[in-house]
Amino acid sequence: MSLKIGLSATVSKKVTPETTASAVGSGLVPVFSTPELARLIEQAAVAALDEALNTGDTSVGTNLNFDHLAPTPVGMTVFATATLSAIDGRKLIFDVSARDDVETVAKGTHTRFIVNGEKFVAKAQQKAAQVKK
Repeated sequence: MSLKIGLSATVSKKVTPETTASAVGSGLVPVFSTPELARLIEQAAVAALDEALNTGDTSVGTNLNFDHLAPTPVGMTVFATATLSAIDGRKLIFDVSARDDVETVAKGTHTRFIVNGEKFVAKAQQKAAQVKK
């Protein structure tokens, strides 16, 4: 594992009619939706960890706290950046931000936990098996 404070990645997404608040049901305006922004921020954190985790390990998001500061219209691109700012055992905290072609549109934090992928999925499947059909 090569985790270290400062690991960072930036991902981007062009705003399309399908990613607007009015299209995803999070509002009535034709601008980049908060749910799509949350997805992009998580993708940046996952990308920052690419090649930093042990074989078999992955990370899962457990908290996302950000302010969506400004609207981004269809046609513009949003760039989300996640930078690893704290490591507490398996708990990873990222400083996150996003900007469009003009200004900062989001700032906040994101927490992820390192888990063994196989064990995590097995636990979820055990839970599913408890549901009577």
